[in-house]
Amino acid sequence: MLDRLQLGELRCDVRRKDIKNVHLSVHPPTGHVTVSAPEHMKLDTIRVYVISKLDWIHSQRRKMARQDRQTPREYLERESHYLWGKRYLLSIQEEDSPPTVTLSHQKLLLTVRPGTTQAKREAILEEWYRQQLKAEIPKLIHKWESRLGVSVEKFYVRRMKTKWGSCTQDKGTIRLNTELAKKPKPCLEYLVVHEMIHLIEPTHNDHFVGLMDLHLPNWRITRNILNDLPVRHEDWRY
Repeated sequence: MLDRLQLGELRCDVRRKDIKNVHLSVHPPTGHVTVSAPEHMKLDTIRVYVISKLDWIHSQRRKMARQDRQTPREYLERESHYLWGKRYLLSIQEEDSPPTVTLSHQKLLLTVRPGTTQAKREAILEEWYRQQLKAEIPKLIHKWESRLGVSVEKFYVRRMKTKWGSCTQDKGTIRLNTELAKKPKPCLEYLVVHEMIHLIEPTHNDHFVGLMDLHLPNWRITRNILNDLPVRHEDWRY
């Protein structure tokens, strides 16, 4: 069931779900606001909650307005691509063999069969980025499980439009955005720690902030670096 709240010029879409807590999201690029709320929660209660978060909503919208977005990638020769924050120029080589992706000096070498479409080139690189993350994330989870006293049952690497990561506390799982493979490695560690602490504390309350301060004192600096980096161009549809 979808409801709408109108708070002055702010419109908020409300969807009831079988969940315990309210989840408020501000979606790029326009700052569209959505709320996922427990099925039994009254609309007036949700309205009061959203009003209490107006300062945060406006802050998020200002950040989105300032954030640079990449032009769409075309997967052509000498196009810029990134791995762990470092820039590489794409080099495309056609061979009648299975596709490969390798790094060579300042180049990202993509070997594909003749006639491979742009969509297929994108898919090959997307999977390669996914594998880069899958190689790094287990090391970070192992490092932080003992420090935080929490166990990650499973992790997922997914393409996400609106979040860098998320978690499901009762299942002990975390999800991370494939785009993190393009950002500096400290950004990945910050996100892993962030989501693992959410397995302890699901909200961004003082307890959560205190745990972040204790275990990753410079997390705000890393978060700001991540949020200031250009983000992927997306065809945004709601």
